[in-house]
Amino acid sequence: MTPGRRRDRAVYTRSHPALFALLTLTRRAATVRIGRTVLVHGTDPYRDALTRLPLDRAAAGTTGGIARDVSGGEGVLFDQAGADHRGARRALADALSAPGVERLRRLGREVLERRAAALATGGRVDVVDVAVELSGTVAAELLGLDLPPRRLAGAARAAAAAAARAHLPGPLASRNRHRARAAAGELLALIGDERAAMLAVAAVNTTVAALPRAVAWCADDGLWPQAADPATAAALAGELLRVLAPSPLLPRVAAADGTLAGRPVRAGDRLILVTRHAARAHDRDPDAVAAVPAATAQLVFGAGPHACPGARLARAQLVDALAAFAPYRPVVSRARVDRRSALPGWGFLEVSACG
Repeated sequence: MTPGRRRDRAVYTRSHPALFALLTLTRRAATVRIGRTVLVHGTDPYRDALTRLPLDRAAAGTTGGIARDVSGGEGVLFDQAGADHRGARRALADALSAPGVERLRRLGREVLERRAAALATGGRVDVVDVAVELSGTVAAELLGLDLPPRRLAGAARAAAAAAARAHLPGPLASRNRHRARAAAGELLALIGDERAAMLAVAAVNTTVAALPRAVAWCADDGLWPQAADPATAAALAGELLRVLAPSPLLPRVAAADGTLAGRPVRAGDRLILVTRHAARAHDRDPDAVAAVPAATAQLVFGAGPHACPGARLARAQLVDALAAFAPYRPVVSRARVDRRSALPGWGFLEVSACG
């Protein structure tokens, strides 16, 4: 196990140890049934679940159900159903077209280059804090919001974390639901629109989860030369996103009977689609020269009508982030896992220039 993989593994083992152990024990099978829950590990059945099997996107505990909790309303973008949803995705696709992404990248580069420059004078940089500022800046511009970046990012992170905890069973379930409603209310009061609130949640939380982990992996495994080289930078960013799998699990519910990997799935079955296993994040290290097939790497952004419309922006932002840090060849000075965030990640990750 490389140093990069060893450190990155900690975001799972320290934040969700029982779940990580279960997924590790069952990952050799393409699908595993536990009562009415089906764990989907295999690449092909994962893709089939998103493209062939009818899904109940609004069921409790699914991404759509959590989205409703966060937004406090109906018809949010991630319900993946209806003409209203399709229209919203088309509008978002326009905003995240190649010209739209380039406009957002210019804002993001200013944040990244300004914050990374502190390394040149011997300073230390918390990459999590950089990701918070970056994600808030870009999300505010994307959504046309006149809000301080950190305030927007903080509200989006709090709403996502509270909503995720609200779907956990246990004696604190009632209190967690109350806190989730309060956090959702604060986010909506700040933004004023349900769909924009969900877009902010997605953009902010995936960026804050992925970017520090990518920087740590480059630092630990000596990948800075590849990050600095224009010939390999894009491929490295794609590979890092694959192994990081910022959303490592996709909770879904089957809306009709079907099959996955030859095994029956019944309507109402809960599906846990294990993104990191489907994309071979658990057993293929990032390699810009011998990258996995694009069709497999793309699975970290979903598939078919369930593909993430922000994939182009996510890749571009990571290329820019690595380019900003690469000249300083930073190493990790201190790090702590965030045990309460919606997605596995670091609470802080402090880096300093090498030598």
